Amino acid sequence: MLEVGSVAPAFTLPDKDGNSVSLSDFAGKKVVLYFYPKDSTPGCTRQAQAFRDAFAQFAAEGAVIIGISKDSVKSHFNFAAKQELPFILLSDTEKEVLQAYEVWQEKKLYGKVSMGVVRSVYVIDEDGKIAAAWTKVKPEQSAADALAFVCSCNK
Repeated sequence: MLEVGSVAPAFTLPDKDGNSVSLSDFAGKKVVLYFYPKDSTPGCTRQAQAFRDAFAQFAAEGAVIIGISKDSVKSHFNFAAKQELPFILLSDTEKEVLQAYEVWQEKKLYGKVSMGVVRSVYVIDEDGKIAAAWTKVKPEQSAADALAFVCSCNK
């Protein structure tokens, strides 16, 4: 996990429509960056729905939500359409951003070891620094935790 206070690694990735999106596009805003394993799986769907349901509250606090996984642009397009996701989904098929944010790690599932995305959330402040970080988050809880943090920053 990257340390709170460190500069967030810069990136440019394609969104669900194939448009390039860079972290620098959101300079001066809070960015809630969440990393998840795979589109349309039960846990990832619940997590995306939680961010969707809190989208207006994040927007009211001036925060942008960005979800990143290694899924393709087409997969993100379908996932966003099916779940009516109003926020940005970015495709990192080369896993460069996943590695830069230290979320591409060895995982164990039923005794099998493989590489994968560790469900994580970062809040990046208006100056591009990591203000908060959570790893191995629960899908349903991660949006609420990030929202509580963002709200506490604006008081």
